[in-house]
Amino acid sequence: MTEAAPQFISWSWIAENFSDTIVPAIIGHVYLSAVSVAIAVLISLPAGILAAKRRGLYAPITAFTGLLFTIPSLALFTILVTVPGIGIGPNAVIIALVAYSLLVLIRNVVAGLDSVPAETIDAAKGMGLTSRQILFRVELPLALPVIVAGVRIATVTVIGIATIGAYVGGGGLGTLIFDGINRNFSTMVITGAVLATALAVAADLLLLGVERYLRPWARRKQEEAA
Repeated sequence: MTEAAPQFISWSWIAENFSDTIVPAIIGHVYLSAVSVAIAVLISLPAGILAAKRRGLYAPITAFTGLLFTIPSLALFTILVTVPGIGIGPNAVIIALVAYSLLVLIRNVVAGLDSVPAETIDAAKGMGLTSRQILFRVELPLALPVIVAGVRIATVTVIGIATIGAYVGGGGLGTLIFDGINRNFSTMVITGAVLATALAVAADLLLLGVERYLRPWARRKQEEAA
């Protein structure tokens, strides 16, 4: 008798480990991604506004964030875990993911503010609005679709890079992938990879819907064309 070939996918393992292993990995991945993007947005909004209003700061800000973006992810994770107070775990991964998100987010904040028509700002000034009121009532609302487009790109990027964070104890779906590689168990590798991809696609579609919702004029054009 010949031995049965090993299963490429063990559905029984997925069923048995779904609630104890797979679901916590999904929750951990969502946590890493959501927290990282949220922190990056909180940093990028004021930095982008500052860069848009004071153009002399745009080049050094984008140069610094661009430098962070060029560092290989595994190298950055490894450097961060050696820093006292950070160490192995989710903190190192979140800091790295925030660093990778800043460049695209800051650029999109600036691009969004630049896209606001000058005549709209002039009209707001003519109505007696202050610079602060113009920023929050006119410029940012009109720039929001472009900013959300940047959040969309950053989110998909973060979800992908977060899988590597499992190498330094960050958790998430990367844990399934690395554990599967170590055990030579393809089911874990495929499960982690497929779920990470599905999560990225779902986040991309969700934010695409938000972006389109914030562009009612584009929706009207599509409806008229149809």
